[in-house]
Amino acid sequence: MTGTARCWFNMALFAAGIALAQRSTFAASDWEIIKVSGHDYLSVDNISRFYGFPAGVAAAGEKSQLDAVKNPLEFVSGSREAMINGARSWLCFPLIEQDGKYLVSRTDVAKTIEPLVRPHRVPNVGKVDTVVLDPGHGGHDKGQVSRYGAEKEFALDVARKLRPLLQAKGLRVIMTREGDYFVPLEVRAKIANAARNSIFVSIHFNATNDNPNATGFEIFSFTPRGAPSTSDSAVALSSFNMQPGSEVDAQSMALSACIYHSLLGHITEYDRGIKRARFAVLRLTKVPAVLIEGGFLTERGESRLISNKDWRGKLAAAIGVGIESYRSLEVKKQPPMLVADYRRQTKSSPPEPAIQEGQLKEADTSLMDLVGKSVFLAPQQTSTPSQRISLESDVIVP
Repeated sequence: MTGTARCWFNMALFAAGIALAQRSTFAASDWEIIKVSGHDYLSVDNISRFYGFPAGVAAAGEKSQLDAVKNPLEFVSGSREAMINGARSWLCFPLIEQDGKYLVSRTDVAKTIEPLVRPHRVPNVGKVDTVVLDPGHGGHDKGQVSRYGAEKEFALDVARKLRPLLQAKGLRVIMTREGDYFVPLEVRAKIANAARNSIFVSIHFNATNDNPNATGFEIFSFTPRGAPSTSDSAVALSSFNMQPGSEVDAQSMALSACIYHSLLGHITEYDRGIKRARFAVLRLTKVPAVLIEGGFLTERGESRLISNKDWRGKLAAAIGVGIESYRSLEVKKQPPMLVADYRRQTKSSPPEPAIQEGQLKEADTSLMDLVGKSVFLAPQQTSTPSQRISLESDVIVP
């Protein structure tokens, strides 16, 4: 055997050894399915071992403490609320306890935790040529209204500000409406479905009749088959079994994660979470799709922020960074930036002296590269098993 051949042979043996070691590691962390009332669950400890990082469980009623947790995974006993990689997320089913173990539904491991923890591992993720921007409402449909204006106007302005940022990154951008007119929901979805390698981003602002102090961001993707939406409570599981699912559910959840982490990382707003819904535009869309709620028009301070064009420019820029983060998943094959990453980046890049006068707030280089410094001028007033298993058709392996 020549020296060169011997070298290649040794390298092959080394590679085989690594593969064997990886297989042994996997065997030590096989999934252990636990049946409860005919449904499949996995223990929090099992999930923690599989992903290789700590997971905690807070007692029921301690939801407020989720904001201070440092574990990559943190659940609440008896609740659907969780913190995943520093952002609030909502499970399809609540965490349950049995025989001293805390259990997560098999559906949530596959449909919620996996795409949020490892979005870069989702098949066909990040393939984006076209972004379909969908400004909510329009024409006779004003959406929510505040003393400063209507949701339809603010949503359209954010989309108009976001379009050139995406085009500058080489993306084709299609708007479901260019002006103040109404577009039926099914038409909005058809526009997205007709575009090759497209994603759909619907832009809205929130409102509530129950709590005038409600604030914050939230983002939605389509509810998985056989599961309730985030807003559903005390609903029989059987009533959802016939609801259609989505072939791009995992991609939509990955898109939600990328955009939402950018929003929270760049703008100081209350974290309402990554959620699920069966809104018509999500149900009818066959491409990765999300719906963003960019704050509440029913809360005085937040509605004033939303009415500020510079703040809306900042919102558009943060969405743009999130979309670019999603697109980069295909290229880098690495986890995207998280809330903490964006905020560390902000702290390490203080405003330049020439623009301190404008009091740059929460700005960072990734946003400045996209939109420039002017949009960061603060508003004049601000508010405060023994084998690999398939989980719901998603095969999860290390």
